[in-house]
Amino acid sequence: MRQRVRALVAVGVLVLGTGGAGTAQAAVAAPRCPTAELFATDNTAIITDPADPRLRDRLQRFGHDVRAIIHANGARPGASTLLDGVFWSGELKRATHERSRVFDVSKVNRDGLRHIAGVVAKRYHQESVLTFRCLPRTSREVDAVEIRAAGVSARALHDILVADPEAREELGGGSVTLDGRLILVAPLGDLPLARKFTQSLGVDWRKAEVRYGDEEFVS
Repeated sequence: MRQRVRALVAVGVLVLGTGGAGTAQAAVAAPRCPTAELFATDNTAIITDPADPRLRDRLQRFGHDVRAIIHANGARPGASTLLDGVFWSGELKRATHERSRVFDVSKVNRDGLRHIAGVVAKRYHQESVLTFRCLPRTSREVDAVEIRAAGVSARALHDILVADPEAREELGGGSVTLDGRLILVAPLGDLPLARKFTQSLGVDWRKAEVRYGDEEFVS
């Protein structure tokens, strides 16, 4: 878990658990899951001040360049969404902040997605880039879940994370879109803590969207 938390902090995305299929059925199945997603940032600094002007960067040039990388490597870029991330630093003993983007990718297989993520990681000096391939729930390749839920602010994410020692240590942090949608990517086996943390953010689990798939951290 510690290694995964470090990777998530580097990527700038949320890690939350999910697991047993029976419990996950309480959430709403996602109707529009892209072939794959890529979570990345061009930031290499540690930002601890939520008022830091770098957190207002819309990463437009970065978004354009990553879409070009996706296209140049034989895949098709789709939508790109800004994310505000909040992560716990065990070394600093405080929360850190991150601006990143999630990119929809189609016309790509596992190896192609891994290659694209590797190019992005190298070009922007990232420890790792997170990928998520959407798969049928019954696929043998499923090892992770992405949970999306509306009604969460970056401020609330910060406050709940800081106040919850278990979430800080095990989950590491999370991200929300600018319109307040939580995005959680996690291994298939961590549902109890994930659900507890999600609900502490005020999320109605019955209204959350669940996407099944395969995650990979690519460096």
